Amino acid sequence: MKFMKYAVFFYKSVGIEPYTKSSRPRKISLWSNLLFWANVINLSVIVTGEFLHLRISFSRGKLIDAVTVMSYIGFVFLGMSKMLFIWWKKPDLSDMVHELEHIYPQNKDQEKVYRLDSYLRSCSRISITYALLYSVLIWTFNLFSTMQFLVYEKWLKIRVVGQTLPYPVYFPWNWEANWSYYQLLFSQYFAGHTSASGQIATDLLLCAVATQVVMHFDHLARVVGNHHLGGDWSENLRFLAGAVRYHHRILRLMDVLNDIFGVPLLLNFMVSTFVICFVGFQMTVGVPPDIMVKLSLFLFSSMCQVYLICHYGQLIADASSGLSIAAYKQNWNDADVRYRRALVFLIARPQRTTYLKATVFMNITRATMTDLLQISYKFFALLRTMYIK
Repeated sequence: MKFMKYAVFFYKSVGIEPYTKSSRPRKISLWSNLLFWANVINLSVIVTGEFLHLRISFSRGKLIDAVTVMSYIGFVFLGMSKMLFIWWKKPDLSDMVHELEHIYPQNKDQEKVYRLDSYLRSCSRISITYALLYSVLIWTFNLFSTMQFLVYEKWLKIRVVGQTLPYPVYFPWNWEANWSYYQLLFSQYFAGHTSASGQIATDLLLCAVATQVVMHFDHLARVVGNHHLGGDWSENLRFLAGAVRYHHRILRLMDVLNDIFGVPLLLNFMVSTFVICFVGFQMTVGVPPDIMVKLSLFLFSSMCQVYLICHYGQLIADASSGLSIAAYKQNWNDADVRYRRALVFLIARPQRTTYLKATVFMNITRATMTDLLQISYKFFALLRTMYIK
């Protein structure tokens, strides 16, 4: 499906086939399985080293080091949780894609009626921009220590950098100045790529499905609003019944979407709250300019991720309520009284706004972004108070 090609690309880069189509056999290659489990094991090893480093930092009272490594742990945890949850929910996701295929425009004429090109261009533009932003982020972090070594020590020769790793970890052996350094370096490269790809792919998949849901809501509203009612009660009834069935299918899609993405979204907002707080704290304690650039990119990417989800949540909420307005604009005053009575139910249901949900705890709209930033600031103020004391 055109909407999901970018998400599928990033999923395949970590060995996941997120869904299967009815036209495709339900088989996963041995290579994909090996790649997936190699990524999971590698991520687990790296995050274990980060937890050991966190424990040592706390025991020595190094708050800044602890906050730094907690930012990375949150990033890895979020990427791994999204990746594993989609892997677990593959059967449900496959059923949802099968339903989307059923109501997808089937020919060029239908694509024009649905205004498919407009939605596809918007989704593609946002997907490419977001994927590039996160790719630049992760490879900036991955290559930062290596570039410092090459520029400052080898080229300019103004300071000794030494063999450092992109992310602070602790392992109970001397990994510096021997072959295990290069092994850990490449292991962290792949761990960073895996974590970023897991987040990019899941976010892009959510955006692709949300865009199609909005497209169907908008199309239904246009069909209902532009339909001219005649005097034939049976014909009007068939039209109304078709509109209700179509609306019910869209609502059922939203239920499945919230079931699949609810837990990852809740984790996303919880972890992002702390990551934004931790990165903001690091930027206020006095860091070199090159580190400040790296942290600014991290903070900007985390906020873009949250805003992207909130933006699509708002689009769904707005589109879901448009059907009521469209139905009211019909020439229902010329229709049979039975049709007018039935139309009340079509108008009433969309007035209960359909939300993208992070489980039952949170309805996601743009206002959610404001709430998250307020919570992040409160934790940031607490950290600053602890650091000053």
